[in-house]
Amino acid sequence: MKVGLFFGSFNPIHLGHLVIAEAMADQTDLDQVWLVVSPHNPLKPKAQLLNEVDRLHLCELALAGNERVRASNVEFALPKPSYTIDTLGVLSARYPRTSFCLIMGADNLASLHRWKNYEAIVAHYPIYVYPRPGVELPSVHHPHVRLVEAPLMGISATRIRQLLAQGRSARYLVPDPALHYIQSRHLYGHP
Repeated sequence: MKVGLFFGSFNPIHLGHLVIAEAMADQTDLDQVWLVVSPHNPLKPKAQLLNEVDRLHLCELALAGNERVRASNVEFALPKPSYTIDTLGVLSARYPRTSFCLIMGADNLASLHRWKNYEAIVAHYPIYVYPRPGVELPSVHHPHVRLVEAPLMGISATRIRQLLAQGRSARYLVPDPALHYIQSRHLYGHP
């Protein structure tokens, strides 16, 4: 089995995440896509981060009924902050018959050199790269890096959090089941 790992804070999960995950599951050789909920990305501030259990639950609500895309909490038991190379090692040991690859936006590929042990990641794990608004797709000549055409989605979790904090609508940006959970729990400052 071949699994694409789509790492993220998913703070909150939104339709842009889902469109990318579905495009990867549908347009590549991947059998499944796992959304790996990161408790804390070492390259991002933790200040506005909803707790990981709620973010995982939002992902599960959004993915209900999709057999090819699922949420993963593998990083919850790992030391924080989480480093992709460590997570890959844990998953490879836990699932020895599964081959893993990374799914990332063009913006992350451009900053990959800042990741812990990025040389080992590129050497041992395929990377599927999708376009990001305002980011030029790099010209990559590496056998493990594959550019995948996927819809450009200008949806931002930061903007969604702002809307929710202002009591404004995030309808059609966040899947309905996840949005209902956010509203019922008054998450992200939602009144």
